[in-house]
Amino acid sequence: MQIFKIYPQGFAANSYLLTQDGVHAVAIDPAQPRILDEAQKRALKVTHVLLTHGHFDHIGGVAALQAAGATVGCSQAEEALALGKDNMAAQFGAYVPAFRVDFTFRSGETLELCGMRLLVIATPGHTAGSVCFLADGKLFTGDTLFAGSVGRTDLPTGSGAQLTASVKALYALEGNFPVYPGHGEDTTLGYERRNNGWIRC
Repeated sequence: MQIFKIYPQGFAANSYLLTQDGVHAVAIDPAQPRILDEAQKRALKVTHVLLTHGHFDHIGGVAALQAAGATVGCSQAEEALALGKDNMAAQFGAYVPAFRVDFTFRSGETLELCGMRLLVIATPGHTAGSVCFLADGKLFTGDTLFAGSVGRTDLPTGSGAQLTASVKALYALEGNFPVYPGHGEDTTLGYERRNNGWIRC
């Protein structure tokens, strides 16, 4: 599996393009409309979009990809937030083009997309419906776990207690998985178990 990490321009999240065959791709958290252009530069056709959660800085590029033929999925518990005012776009003065959610999923499901298998792991706390994805030994954590930090919990549907439990559940996974977060630089699960100063292993 190839991973293309696309850093944001301005305030937005990291976006990821995953491909097994070098032709078809899954986009995780396409934060800006230019993610479509970034895929096309790499000769990739994005067939599916997956959201770790529904905040505006993670979904700004969803509509462009959907218009180009991608189907969009998020957790069942997050759909209302992603499509409603709690996505925080209005509060931050951001514009998110309208899109629809084509399918939803729950924790423990394995999504088989573009020749890849992605395990859905519910990690409520940053939002009630936040999830992480484990694919080919790589962990995509959205705003649950960062390098040396964790997601904030003071926004709608956030919960500090839930975030603590979710991060500890990630620490309990067997293996030292590379971690691809929603903001900042990559890390590893082993490093965060040992060194994260916000939530201890």
